Amino acid sequence: MTVPAVPAAPAVSTTGVVSTARSTARSSGRLLAAGALAGPVFAASAVIQMFTRTGFDIARHPISQLSTGGLGWIQITTFVLAGLGALALAAGIGRTLREGYGRRVLPVCVGIFGVGLIAAGLFPMDPENGFPVGTPDRPVAEMSWHGVAHSASAAIAFTALAVAAIVLTVRCVRRHAVLPAVLNGAAALVLVLPMAPDHMSIQIAVNGLVAFTWTTVVAMSLRRTR
Repeated sequence: MTVPAVPAAPAVSTTGVVSTARSTARSSGRLLAAGALAGPVFAASAVIQMFTRTGFDIARHPISQLSTGGLGWIQITTFVLAGLGALALAAGIGRTLREGYGRRVLPVCVGIFGVGLIAAGLFPMDPENGFPVGTPDRPVAEMSWHGVAHSASAAIAFTALAVAAIVLTVRCVRRHAVLPAVLNGAAALVLVLPMAPDHMSIQIAVNGLVAFTWTTVVAMSLRRTR
């Protein structure tokens, strides 16, 4: 999932220009670092909650359902922080990729992913299937407006990230980077697979793992090749 680098331009001797370039590089590095942290932060928060929230079962309950109940604010905050990290990554990509295929589309798609995560946090899904404890052990009869908004936001976010992975696949192919092209293509394929109703919560967790692994690897790759 690494990003093929563009050869750096010759150094400029003018002191002011060099100072500005260094400042911009440091700022870009911080944005990419924030983007790299989004995935680990989301994963750590979700895993801890899976094992500590009474009644939660990943085989039956999607990660988003952690946003419900008295402790739901933890997952809501996690969504928002991860979304802000993705927005930082989008800005870092925009500053770092100045040439080549996808330089304009990639930051836009990653930015949409970030906005979608924030919206998915602010609009929580409905309690159902026995979680939180005390909820009837069945699917919700009718989704609330915020439940619909949550599902739409998540769908848009992951679709946008799949497009980003496809764009990066094409970029890698054009630069003859075979392994990164294969890895990006595989990530895109996982993200666009239709949801299986019987295993939806597991599939959502896998999609989240793939998505945040992708963002972390891309951010670290760009930081290394700057």
